[in-house]
Amino acid sequence: MVAFWAGLRLGLGLIVAIGAQNAFVLRQGLRREHVFAVAFFCAVSDAALIALGVSGFALAAEAAPWLGPGLRWGGVAFLVWYGARAFLAAWRGGSGLVAAGGAASLAATLATIAALTWANPHVWLDTVVLLGAVSAQYPGQGKAFAAGAISASFLFFFALAYGARLLAPIFAQPRAWVVLDLLIGVVMWSIAAELAFG
Repeated sequence: MVAFWAGLRLGLGLIVAIGAQNAFVLRQGLRREHVFAVAFFCAVSDAALIALGVSGFALAAEAAPWLGPGLRWGGVAFLVWYGARAFLAAWRGGSGLVAAGGAASLAATLATIAALTWANPHVWLDTVVLLGAVSAQYPGQGKAFAAGAISASFLFFFALAYGARLLAPIFAQPRAWVVLDLLIGVVMWSIAAELAFG
């Protein structure tokens, strides 16, 4: 149980910070668009990445030195593009101001969250590299550690996606959506800058 709780605590600690993936989940929850599918996709993706990390993916990264830079610059390009979309939505002001309605297709929504998850170097660093490295501190208990971290992902993404409804009265105001889009744009570009120059 010690390894399970350590994985749960570390998993929550890493995932709570707002990032590209979390901002998208929050937006989908507020708009009530494909909420379950988005939360489930994020949690299952995290589970797969955590399992990779705990099972020794870091060794593969050492064997393929191009993997890190490839993930980094691919992530920078995607985050710049996605941030620009958010700034454009804020500037237009009238798009997506109603929480319900005007939903994108499930396929388009899943394609976006897939890119935000799998092309995001921060996700790989947190789930695969960092959690994988910490799990080594629990010899013979890697599965329990991974189970704790995976539980954290499921708890967090479903709480964020469905808890966003509590903020619905605030986001009934058009200005709140503009602020959210601006915040998302700033987060995306700041992460991109950190990846590019950090």
